[in-house]
Amino acid sequence: MSVPEWQQRLPGDKVVTTQEALAVINNGCRVFIGTGCGEPQHLIHTMVADKTIRDVMIYQMLSHTLAQYLDDPSFVSRFSLKLFFISESMRKAVYEGKIDYLPTYLSQIPKLFENYHIGLDVALIQVSPPDQFGYCSLGVSVDITRSALENAEQVIAQVNPDMPRTWGDSLVHTDDINFFVPYEEPLVTYQPALPEEHISRRIGHFISQLVRDGDTIQIGFGALTNAILQHLTGKKNLGFHTQLITDAMLPLIEQKVVTNKLKTIVPRRVVASLCMGTERLYRFVDDNPIFDFRSSEFVSDPAVIARNDNLVSISSALEVDLTGQVCSDSLGYRFYSGIGDQVDFIRGAAMSKGGFSIIALPSTAKNGTVSRIVSHLSEGAGVATTRGDVNFVVTEYGCAELQGKGIYQRVMELAQIAHPKFRSDLIEAAKKHHYIFADQLPPPDKDLIFLEKYNWQINLKGGQTALIRPLYPSDEFEYRNFFYSLKEETIFRRFFYKMSLFSHEVVQQDWAEMDYHNNISLIGRVQRGGHYEVMAIGSYSRGEDNYAEVAFVVHDHFQGKGVASNMLEYLEQIARENGFIGFVASVLNENQTMLHVLQKRYPAARLTPEPSGEMLVTMPFDQSADAPH
Repeated sequence: MSVPEWQQRLPGDKVVTTQEALAVINNGCRVFIGTGCGEPQHLIHTMVADKTIRDVMIYQMLSHTLAQYLDDPSFVSRFSLKLFFISESMRKAVYEGKIDYLPTYLSQIPKLFENYHIGLDVALIQVSPPDQFGYCSLGVSVDITRSALENAEQVIAQVNPDMPRTWGDSLVHTDDINFFVPYEEPLVTYQPALPEEHISRRIGHFISQLVRDGDTIQIGFGALTNAILQHLTGKKNLGFHTQLITDAMLPLIEQKVVTNKLKTIVPRRVVASLCMGTERLYRFVDDNPIFDFRSSEFVSDPAVIARNDNLVSISSALEVDLTGQVCSDSLGYRFYSGIGDQVDFIRGAAMSKGGFSIIALPSTAKNGTVSRIVSHLSEGAGVATTRGDVNFVVTEYGCAELQGKGIYQRVMELAQIAHPKFRSDLIEAAKKHHYIFADQLPPPDKDLIFLEKYNWQINLKGGQTALIRPLYPSDEFEYRNFFYSLKEETIFRRFFYKMSLFSHEVVQQDWAEMDYHNNISLIGRVQRGGHYEVMAIGSYSRGEDNYAEVAFVVHDHFQGKGVASNMLEYLEQIARENGFIGFVASVLNENQTMLHVLQKRYPAARLTPEPSGEMLVTMPFDQSADAPH
């Protein structure tokens, strides 16, 4: 058999057998093993098979191959395994106390090697064959592997022709490697279990409403976050700055949804530090200049992340409490995954110009028997992300925005996106904790996903855009702020008396009557800075003879811009769906603007003067039309 050209270029004492290379591992050694799908399987198997090697401490971020040995008492007695992240295959061993978990931010792990908080005697890595200039590629595992090999006393590399050569900071010169072991084998592959399709579809829908064209995206580790990606296909000019590349990202790149053109740091490149997937993915990243693989201290550094404008971080969690605390690495006292880079990216996104973060999770676990939105984190659960860091939380029931909001609003926002059967219990627990008012009504205990079709966008005269959606219980403070921002005359035209208080009790009465069928309110919101403020409310409530009573109030600054006309059209659409045949409205005689709006849409409207000085306007819907236009 001919010797590969790369071997001929190296000194004879560098290319050795596996046993010769592993002879440098002595009892008591501290050994690093490359990450995830980049781990050198052949070196691992041979090391474990050598019964003379004992009392060895192994450090690894994501481990797969060693999982098959953890039920062997001989292995457990000879090796101590320390992991920075717990993969699915290692959870059982963690529960049994066979693995030590090191909770550390991913961006900081390399520093632990550099400053000898974690000393390394040997690093076992896997590389592509060296090129004519003597450079190998770390391929799919740059992450913390680069720092480990730079700080280990001895570096042993399994040279595998199947390892892709990746662009970026993945190159290692042969001078920096002590021993080379040629061994070809397929890389570890990774295919996450598919989450429930209807849940990932609904969560993906809500996230697609938050992500904007031109955003730079980070996707966290996990099946749900990967499944969400398919719901971003309608976006334009997205970019990736993320720790992990998976197969789920390929369609977005191939369809030119991800172009990286608008990134403000490393433009036109997908920045990542490792790759886990199928053989198709490995061939796609091989020598592909669109990818820029960097070490974790760069990719996950919040200061670097923040240099990306419009950076959107999307990660998952195990549970979120009603104040916004996030647990992502443990189920009670059982460690489940790892801190990883969630906090790194959430804080980097918060510092990014136009950036924000999203925590996505199903509303329940254990076949719907346990809520993931909880009154308090489980006993023993760790706070991976503090309540002060959380921005958006998304479940299949909607999106809660927590940034800048108090505990009362957080409770209402999060209870609203919990599974309907848990909402009342969550509100009762919040009352017990004195988080909310004692008379607070819970959100409706039904699935309000149908309300998502009641979302519209209005281009106002003057260039502004207004977003229209249903009013929710969590909108109480914005609802009240809107009322108190109105002129006395505007309030009188809506309520027909000088209403000076719009208290919590008044709002609660509105919520008590609202069922989104017989009684519904729509709000119009416009952006002010990084926040949306209410500028209009339109409502209808069931009247007599299948007519609904309709009413509007538009902020003085937005009157005459077509807001009420558009909201009237949307309310008619909803009313028709619920079996109403027309609207009625009581309008002050002097309110000619509103009378004009109503008569313009309903030319056949009947105007009946009332003794109180108001005009009763009866507006039958056009029965020849199936829906408003």
